[in-house]
Amino acid sequence: MTVFTAILAFIVAVGLLVTVHELGHYSVARLFNVRILRFSIGFGPALWLRRFGPDRTEWVVAAIPLGGYVRMLDAQDEEATPDQLPRTFSRQSVGKRIAIVLAGPMANFLLAGVVYWALFVNGMPGLRPFLGAPQLGTAAAVAGVQERDLVTQVNGEAVTTWQDLRWMLLQRAVERGDVALTITDQAGVQRIRTVSLGEVTKEDIDRDFLSKVGLSAWRPRIEPVASFVQPGLPAAGAGLVAGDRVLTVDGVEVRRWEDMAKLIGARAGEVVRLKIQRGDTTLEVSLVPQAQKDGAGKPVGRIGISPPPLPEDYFITVRAGPVEAVGKSVVKLWDMSVFSLSMLGKMITGDLSWKNLSGPISIADYAGQSVRQGMLTYLTFLALISISIGVLNLLPIPVLDGGQLVYYLIELFKGSPVSQRVIEAGQQVGVFVLLGLTAFAIYNDIHRLIAG
Repeated sequence: MTVFTAILAFIVAVGLLVTVHELGHYSVARLFNVRILRFSIGFGPALWLRRFGPDRTEWVVAAIPLGGYVRMLDAQDEEATPDQLPRTFSRQSVGKRIAIVLAGPMANFLLAGVVYWALFVNGMPGLRPFLGAPQLGTAAAVAGVQERDLVTQVNGEAVTTWQDLRWMLLQRAVERGDVALTITDQAGVQRIRTVSLGEVTKEDIDRDFLSKVGLSAWRPRIEPVASFVQPGLPAAGAGLVAGDRVLTVDGVEVRRWEDMAKLIGARAGEVVRLKIQRGDTTLEVSLVPQAQKDGAGKPVGRIGISPPPLPEDYFITVRAGPVEAVGKSVVKLWDMSVFSLSMLGKMITGDLSWKNLSGPISIADYAGQSVRQGMLTYLTFLALISISIGVLNLLPIPVLDGGQLVYYLIELFKGSPVSQRVIEAGQQVGVFVLLGLTAFAIYNDIHRLIAG
């Protein structure tokens, strides 16, 4: 079921984002009265084909859902009769051709901006940026970071959630400089802790780079006490009630909820003995945890009890009004786009590892994980991938939109079109580059699956 969820979430995401991209090209082409011969989602054999409109445009869903295209009438096509020549793409002014090509990536950026706007208006839940106790000897420990310090600013820029903090630290980790964290400690005193990110290597960026410097999210201590016992599950069947404290699991003492959950989770389908404290009474029960899937789709043992509620200040929901959300979404869109380009540039120069490049397998996995975490997480994933598609298509690689834009910009300065020979040579190079990048990305995906 987990694999099916990932595949379905991936197909929906790619189908939607490719459709939006191609609709960008299609809409502007129609605005300039260019005739559209085919609008295809996917490549290869057509699974579904219909013709609509006065131009009898073919609308196609093809077998390989990894892209799409809009085929416009060209002066070399047999359909380009003398009366249809003004409607060919190649007969449009260079300015109109630039607008048509640019419209695809812009549609992806627009979609991401709309998604971010909707998320800000709806409210984006997150964890407040409390820090856990750093390991001795790490950069965070040297800087004086203490458990439950609340980060309020990074280099003078305000942060409100752990997700924001991690994102801002990732941007700075790529530069491997120092970062000034403005924190409020448990006594309410505001301090500045300067943490060095110089030890973060290019390989660490693809891993948990925060642990390298000793930064982690603070986790409140949760007592192994049942706040609710779900009827019909093993705990209820064994007689547990709300308020029971688990003292041991198969003789192993537990003092935190996560320790208890880990021990029970590893015993799905097996008999487990629990020592329970109920008021002044201690009793022992035996039960068999049911196998259920966790957020990553792995089977774990569950007995049907809920933990005590977390502290109220542990969570926060960031909201903005409709007008304020416009500015926030634009800033978010800009930051993500610039960072994507920066990451790619640093991979090219060797400052970052090419292991950071992800292919369809990893993207499908991320899609499945985001769906299981809820619609808001999935929408955030869609926005991120939409930005990635927009950025990728603007790269100056022949066969991509960015490569076409380079040809048209040369034509603007040169005063005449780039020769067909140069275009054909560029297409061969472009196909080779894209195939190479795709192969390397898939290799990274497979390596992640094998190495875990």
